[in-house]
Amino acid sequence: MPAARVEYIAPWWVVWLHSVPHLGLRLQPVDSTFRPRDESYQESLLFLGLVAAVGLGLNLVLLAAYLVCVCCCRQDDAVQTKRPRSCCVTWTAVVAALICCAAVGVGFYGNSEANDGVYQLLYALDNANHTFSGIDVLVSGTTQKMKVDLEQHLARLGEIFATRGDYLQTLKFLQQTAGSIIAQIAGVPVWTEVTEELTELANQTSSVEYYRMLCCGVLALLFSWTSLAADAAAAVGTSDFCAAPDTFILNITEGQVRPEVTQYYLYCSQSASSPFQQALTVFQRSLTAMQIQVAGLLQFAVPRFPTAEKDLLGIQLLLNSSESGLHQLTALLDCRGLHKDYLDALAGICYDGLEGLLYLGLFSLLAALAFSIMICLGPGAWKHCATRDRDYDDIDDDDPFNPQARRIATHNPPRGQLRSFCSYSSGLGSQGSLHPAQTISNAPVSEYMNQAALFGGNPRYENVPLIGRGSPPPTYSPSMRATYLSVADEHLRHYGNEFPG
Repeated sequence: MPAARVEYIAPWWVVWLHSVPHLGLRLQPVDSTFRPRDESYQESLLFLGLVAAVGLGLNLVLLAAYLVCVCCCRQDDAVQTKRPRSCCVTWTAVVAALICCAAVGVGFYGNSEANDGVYQLLYALDNANHTFSGIDVLVSGTTQKMKVDLEQHLARLGEIFATRGDYLQTLKFLQQTAGSIIAQIAGVPVWTEVTEELTELANQTSSVEYYRMLCCGVLALLFSWTSLAADAAAAVGTSDFCAAPDTFILNITEGQVRPEVTQYYLYCSQSASSPFQQALTVFQRSLTAMQIQVAGLLQFAVPRFPTAEKDLLGIQLLLNSSESGLHQLTALLDCRGLHKDYLDALAGICYDGLEGLLYLGLFSLLAALAFSIMICLGPGAWKHCATRDRDYDDIDDDDPFNPQARRIATHNPPRGQLRSFCSYSSGLGSQGSLHPAQTISNAPVSEYMNQAALFGGNPRYENVPLIGRGSPPPTYSPSMRATYLSVADEHLRHYGNEFPG
């Protein structure tokens, strides 16, 4: 049983895009039939690009308005709270990052689909070109053999068989049959112009795809709306072609190829007969008749005219090669090969290619959205980072949580602290009523560390892993810092009065 034929069915996105209103620059409706050389149709595609340009303008206006509001409507720093602001900035950055990741994923998928569709189209065009070129080569080769090579053999045989009228009649029959073959194969279309157009189309498509791949990332990230305009115009134009590709091909081939020939390859119906069937049948019968006549001359004429054998064998070889060419020509003229290439080209354009363009359009929208969010996030993030750096710069030099101040105090203890420690030592020796552990526990932490380091001891606080390794100080409010300093001053006054120097 023959395999079931595969027909082209336009996907739903082709129908959806083809239904998009086509408007000219003056907002007049335009026919959505694919007519790439018509000015009004070109204007309708240009109008879609202008719509994307309007979207770009609105986006820039909104961003400018937002930035002006941020710059001119700042609230007082004392009223703002840092934590809600930082949370808002953080979550907005997370959303922007997620949108960027989604845009990159969609863009890679869309670019891959579009690239696959383009190369499937190029492959189909290359196969069709080989078929058309093969047909032209076989037709021209057969014509050359029948007009030139066969005529040379028949002319020499005419001189050899000049005395035999019956043999001359056979040669005349061969000549007439060769003329009939030439007339029949002349009905086969010459595909030279079609091949040149397909080659030019393949070269242009390959060049456009190369530059599209080269500039895809730059256009999508820096000029998202420009990329969106190009994708929208290309998608709608491609959908117009995919909605009725047979009609467009019939129109452009009119005057170059007979309509029945074009329809034969476009539809390739099993019930329809080939327009070349009669010519090929006559070709086959003529070759068979010529081979019978040449075989008869080899059998009966060669014994009497030995010099005629070389030319008769040359004619026989020519007829055999022509028969082999006839079989190849029959296979190439069959509609199934070219119709498969046609379906492959449509699948590459209307399925993978157009789907990839849709995803690239979505990629451009997501990239524009992420870019806008990052612009809106910029002032808040900059302000948040500046506030955090200012908080770190506000740390006092005598702050016990400041590692630099702690190192300076350890190596260079103030005289007041040294005098206090000496007073503590003399008081301990004279009174004996104050236990050292009690005094150390009541003393400030920084003084204990400084005094212990002064006399070569290893304070127990320096053994903690996070201390002495350059770790950043913890975040604390100015009120906590003021409370600690007041408590430290009170301890210093208390011990200074209790143990006078």
